[in-house]
Amino acid sequence: MDRFVSSFTNRIDSKGRVSVPATFRATLARDGFDGVYVYPALGLSALDAGGSRLVEEINGLLDSMPRYSDEHDLLSTSLYGDSETLKLDAEGRIVLSERLKDWAQIEDRVAFVGLGHKFQLWEPERFAARQEEARSKVRELKQLLSGMPPRGTMSGSGPSGVTE
Repeated sequence: MDRFVSSFTNRIDSKGRVSVPATFRATLARDGFDGVYVYPALGLSALDAGGSRLVEEINGLLDSMPRYSDEHDLLSTSLYGDSETLKLDAEGRIVLSERLKDWAQIEDRVAFVGLGHKFQLWEPERFAARQEEARSKVRELKQLLSGMPPRGTMSGSGPSGVTE
């Protein structure tokens, strides 16, 4: 598979290293990227990470904008100026800089979260809250897409949910 899927939580060791999940390392290797491209996620206290596919996506986004526009400069600053390329050691570990850890409020554990074309790194408790928020919104979206009103909003319905 050439997508980042699933989620894993790993500990940061006493030397500041954390193991990148084996499936994520395999996806990075197939992508041909030597290391992990990481930057602060836009609008979240998390880190976005990936390989060549992610860098190409960023390049495409920036190439679609006028080069000397404020928007181009702001996105370039966020997606390139704040980024780091982290090297994987022989055991598949990376070291997150203090700056990146501070952004994501990561201390001793890291949640790796697959998002298909990229993955994110989260402080585990913050990710659990994000995951619950996502699940709740997906339930609402499913109800909206199916044409059904959300639970408990059917007016005039009895206890069985059948309109009387």
